[in-house]
Amino acid sequence: MNPRLDAQLGFLTEACRLKQIDRQNRLQDLSRPENSAEHSWHAALYALVMLPPGFDPVLRDRAIAMILLHDLVEIDAGDHPIHEDHDPDAIARAERRAAERLFGLLPCDQAQQLRALWDEFETCDTDAARLAKHMDHVQPIIQAVSPETPPIDQIAVVRGNLATGRARHLHRDWSDMHLQVQVLMDNAALTGSDLSRRIAFLNEADALKSIYRATRIAGGSRFENSAEHSWHLALYALVLAEHADTGVDIARVIRMLLIHDLVEIDAGDAPIFGDYDAAVKEAEEVAAARRIFGLLPEGQAEELLALWLEFEANETADARFAKALDRFQPPNQNLASGGGSWIDYDVDFETISARVGAKIAHGAPVLWDWIAPKIQDFLATKV
Repeated sequence: MNPRLDAQLGFLTEACRLKQIDRQNRLQDLSRPENSAEHSWHAALYALVMLPPGFDPVLRDRAIAMILLHDLVEIDAGDHPIHEDHDPDAIARAERRAAERLFGLLPCDQAQQLRALWDEFETCDTDAARLAKHMDHVQPIIQAVSPETPPIDQIAVVRGNLATGRARHLHRDWSDMHLQVQVLMDNAALTGSDLSRRIAFLNEADALKSIYRATRIAGGSRFENSAEHSWHLALYALVLAEHADTGVDIARVIRMLLIHDLVEIDAGDAPIFGDYDAAVKEAEEVAAARRIFGLLPEGQAEELLALWLEFEANETADARFAKALDRFQPPNQNLASGGGSWIDYDVDFETISARVGAKIAHGAPVLWDWIAPKIQDFLATKV
């Protein structure tokens, strides 16, 4: 019995519903609307690689934590496109009620801690919150203006946002970014500056939203994609940090998890129960990492490539916990979706224990101790 972990996983499973909240923005290939979980991941990735003038880099990790949480209230309150008329007071009340319910699923001390972080983002009275807001505002703008032929309605929303909306001060607060937006709206090439290279990397990252995994979202209605999976894992790290070994740097773990699946843009997903040549897949992923991180300015490219390689090697305490979470989230999704990939691949407990449980136990044994009997109980009902 572990009531605290029960409550934490109850919250994390409920958070999965954010993957079903569609936004006004579309993916850059214009194939479908972006959902709020994907937006949260992408905005957190923006915070990882971007820094507007006047902000201290030490604020980055707190801003990322806020971004991971900021849209959870949309599970109850919905999304509200910025170009439509709304009653802001009614929205604020609905979002506060949602925050009370959702964070209230957690153990009391953690509910207060994460609710305070969400409140800080909402009130925007700290530098960390202002940094998070910058990323929340800029990501949909860049996403809207970056397709080769942006839809006219999206450009109209961006122009209104820059003129009188929440991004009306972008020209003053982040003039270089404002210039890059103008360049993209004019359908011109980016300049080759460090900022434009970061934008090119972030635009390339958008493709991760179209890479689908073998695991379904909670409820089983569709397969999960790797971008929303990456957001969910980072949220897992934030919530389950206390179950890591002493000395684990949760901020570094979150950074690892934000970038860990970017290689799938080139190499595709490798289902844990699938049949493939591991050596070939590893070579494909390393080549993908070098290409994708190579889009960034040189020093930053090297830093994130090293972080990705550390995750893959699974030797440091940070990497072991990150890898444990990467293995721990899918079984929870399967339990919440009628078996999911366990049914698809017709696996038994011994296979799950060897391919999944070993990595979880290596980095977070308490998590494997918690979920193993649940998996056994579920599989026993399917015999």
